[in-house]
Amino acid sequence: MKHHTKRHAFGVEEIVQELRHFLPAQAPLKDFVHHNTLHAFQHLPFFQALKQSKNQMGYRGFLPLETYRELYREGKIKGNILKNVLEDHFGEIDSIHWIVKLLDQTYEENSVPKVGQLRAHWKSDYHFNLDKVVHPFLFRILSAYLDQGISIWSFPVEATGFLDAIKKLQAQSLSSIIRGKRASELLFHPDLNLEMLLEILVGNKESYGWYLFDQQFAHPGWSGMVSVLESQPESLLDAKTICLKEVILFECLLEIDALDQKFEQNWNPIGHRFPFKTAELFENSPFEELDLVLQCWQEAYEWSYYDEVLAGISIVDGQSKPSGLPSFQAMFCIDDRECSTRRHLEYIDPACATYGTPGFFNVEFYFQPEFGRFHTKSCPAPVTPKYLIKESANHKKLRKDAHFNQNSHSLVRGWVSAQTLGFWSAFKLVGNILKPSSSALEVSSFKHMDPKGTLTVEYSGVEENGLQVGFKVEEMADRVEGLLRSIGLLEKFSPLVYLIGHGASSINNTHYAGYDCGACCGRPGSVNARVAATMANHAKVRQLLSLRGIEIPSSTQFIGGLHDTTKDEIEYFDEDVLSPENLLLHQKNKLKFTQALDLNALERSRRFDTLEKGKPLNAIHEAVKKRAFSLFEPRPEYNHATNALCIISRKSTIKGLFFDRRAFLNSYDYRKDPEGKALTKILGAAAPVCGGINLEYYFSRMDPDKLGAGTKLPHNVMGLIGVANGADGDLRTGLPYQMVEIHDPIRLLMIVEQDPQVVLNVIQSNPATYEWIKNYWVHFVVIDPSTKAFLKFKDEGFIAYRPESNIEHLDHLKDKLLSTKENLPVYLIDSL
Repeated sequence: MKHHTKRHAFGVEEIVQELRHFLPAQAPLKDFVHHNTLHAFQHLPFFQALKQSKNQMGYRGFLPLETYRELYREGKIKGNILKNVLEDHFGEIDSIHWIVKLLDQTYEENSVPKVGQLRAHWKSDYHFNLDKVVHPFLFRILSAYLDQGISIWSFPVEATGFLDAIKKLQAQSLSSIIRGKRASELLFHPDLNLEMLLEILVGNKESYGWYLFDQQFAHPGWSGMVSVLESQPESLLDAKTICLKEVILFECLLEIDALDQKFEQNWNPIGHRFPFKTAELFENSPFEELDLVLQCWQEAYEWSYYDEVLAGISIVDGQSKPSGLPSFQAMFCIDDRECSTRRHLEYIDPACATYGTPGFFNVEFYFQPEFGRFHTKSCPAPVTPKYLIKESANHKKLRKDAHFNQNSHSLVRGWVSAQTLGFWSAFKLVGNILKPSSSALEVSSFKHMDPKGTLTVEYSGVEENGLQVGFKVEEMADRVEGLLRSIGLLEKFSPLVYLIGHGASSINNTHYAGYDCGACCGRPGSVNARVAATMANHAKVRQLLSLRGIEIPSSTQFIGGLHDTTKDEIEYFDEDVLSPENLLLHQKNKLKFTQALDLNALERSRRFDTLEKGKPLNAIHEAVKKRAFSLFEPRPEYNHATNALCIISRKSTIKGLFFDRRAFLNSYDYRKDPEGKALTKILGAAAPVCGGINLEYYFSRMDPDKLGAGTKLPHNVMGLIGVANGADGDLRTGLPYQMVEIHDPIRLLMIVEQDPQVVLNVIQSNPATYEWIKNYWVHFVVIDPSTKAFLKFKDEGFIAYRPESNIEHLDHLKDKLLSTKENLPVYLIDSL
C-alpha cells in the first residue's frame, strides 16, 4: 500500500482507483461478510489511522471524552490499568500531569472533515442544493438497473453496460433522462471522457480529485456497492455490467444538466473560485493533545478487560490430564456464539471433547441446491473454489406463497388480491403480534439444504462451467487431514465425531447473512459440515490418512449437523449411516446437546428485555425461539456483539473460564505443530476474519451514522442488494444500531499458545497477517508454553506482561447470569 502523503500528481484514472480503495467494500446483502471498515487506512498504525480518517472523512473512532470518564467512575476502566498506560506513554513523573488532563481538562473539538468542503460551495456560494436535485434520480436509476428481484418490471432496455443503458433510455424514451441540450450532446459525444466533464464542472485540474472524492462520498453506499460489483460481478445473480467510472460520468452529466437548468450556463467551474488541491486531501494529520488523551482512555478501556482475561488464564492448570477416550468429540465453528455452547456441553458431559475451527471445515466449494438457478460460494470470501457440490433433493418443489405471486400485481387480480389476501394478511399480522409463529416471511438456515437429499461429494468425471463437480479421493484426504491437523485431533478418536456448522433464523433482519457463518461467505455451515463428515467417513480417504500417520478406527463415524444460533436448535444429517451401536450413542448424545442448548438459550435471554426471566428452563427456550418468528423483533439475537477475544490454544489452557460469549475459540495444540505450519494457516484466516468482525462492530458502535447503518427501523431494501433510509436515500453500510447497541467497542485481543520465536517467525512471514498485528489493528499476546508467561507484542517484538486482576472463583454461575444484562467479568467456574 502506498503512502498517499508522498503523492503529488493525481490523474483522473489514478483518482478513480483511489476512490475504489477508500469507498466502503460492503457486498450485496446475500454476500454480507464482516470486514475492517477502515481497510483503506490499514497501512497506518491504528490511532494514526483514526486521526487520518477523522480529518479526511469525518469518521469517529473514539467514544466521547465524557463517556470514557463515566466508564472510569463506574469502574469499567480500572485505575491501576489507566496508571500503567499513562506511565508507559509518558513516564512515571509526567503521567501525574496527564491523569489531570484525562479526568478534568476541557477540550474544544471543531474540526471539519476535508471531504465535502469543495462541493459545499455549490450550496453556500451558488445557493443551489445540487445533491438534493441529483441524488434521488441517480439512486432510483441505479436501484432499477441493479435490481435483483424487487421490481415488478425489469429494466426497460438491454445494454452492454450502465452508460450504454442510459444512452438507450435517453434516445428511446418519451421523457428524457437528461433535459438540457449541452448535457444531452455530451452524453452522445463520441469522445466522452471524465476530464471533459470535470473541465466544465471544476475547471482547475488540481481540484479534480478533491471534487470527485466530495461527489462520491456524498453517497458512499451506492458508490461503494458499484465498486464492489465492478470487481465482483458474480455477486449479482441477475448479471448487470457496471463500473464506477461510468456511474461518475453519469452523475457529472446530471450535475451539469441541473446547473444548466438552474443558471442557463451562466455559472463558472467551482474549482476556479475555490482552488482546492487534491494532494492536500491526503496530507498527514499531526496528533494533538486531545488525540493522545482519547488514545490513552481507549487503551485503558481495552486493557481493563484484557488484564482480566490473562489473569484468568494464569490461574488455570493448563496441563492436559491423561484420560481415556472422550465420550464423543464435537467440532464447532470458532464463532463467538459457540463459546457458550461448548462450555455448556462440557459441563453436562465432562467426558466429551469440543474443538473450534473455521466453520467451512476446510472444504471450499460452490453449492447448487436442487431447485437453485445459481450456485453460491460456501467458503471464506477471499477463496475462489474450483469445486461444485450439487444437491439432488428428494422433496417436491416448495409451493409458492400467494402473497409473493407476481400475478397479484396485475389490474384485476391485484384488486381481488387486495380484497382477499390483503384482509387475511392483516389478521395474520395481528396474530403474529399475539403469537409469533413460522411463516413464508421466515428465513431459516435449515432450509439452505435438503437434509434428505444427496450431495455429489465424490468426483465422477463431471465438470460444469469450469468447476469440478465433487472432489477426488486424494483431494478429500488433503482436506480432512488439514482439518484434523489444524486442531490437533490426530489420535484417540471417539466412536462419534460431530461437525456442527451454524446458521440462523429470522423474520425481520435485512442483514441476515451477517447472522450466518462468515467462513462460509455468509451462508449456513450445513453443507460444509455434511460434506466434511462424508469425506471423513470415506473408506479410501481413511486408507490415505492412515498412510499419512492419522489412524481413524473403523468404529469411528463422523456426523454433520447445523446449530441454529437464533433458535438454539440442532439438526443432524445422515443419521441413517450410523452403525446400531453408534446410533444408540447418538440418541444419548442428542439429549446432552438439547440440555446444552436449553442452557444456552437461558444465557442469551439475559440480554433480552422483553423476556420474563423467572420461567422454567424449557419455557425460556421456547420464548427465545419465538423471537426468531416475531415480525416486530429487530434483534432475534445479537450476533457477534461484545466480541473481544480470539484464543488459539488447547482447551485445557482455558478450561473452566467464563468469557461471557466474547471469545472466538480456535483449537490448536502447539505440541503437534513445532514449526508453526498449522499456525500460519490459522492466523492467516483468523486475523482478517475475526479482526474484520471485531472492527466492523467497533466502528459501527463508535460512529453509527457514518460507519454504521443507523437504526434499522426506517430501512427499506433496495433491489435486494442493500438497505436505505426511505425510498431515495443512500445505501447504508456497516451494521444497524440494533446489532451493536450492547457492544463494548474494544479491539480484538488475539492470544496464541506457542513458542514466542515460532510465533514471531510465523507472523513476520506473512505480510498480510503481520500488518494487522504490527499496526495494532488487533492486540497480540503469546503464552510461552515452557514458562506460562505472557508476552505482549510491541515494537515488532515481545515484552513481558504480568496481569494484575483478581479473578473470582464461582461454584455456581446461574445466579450471576440472571443478575444483569451487562457484560460480566471473567470468572473461574465449577458448575452452572
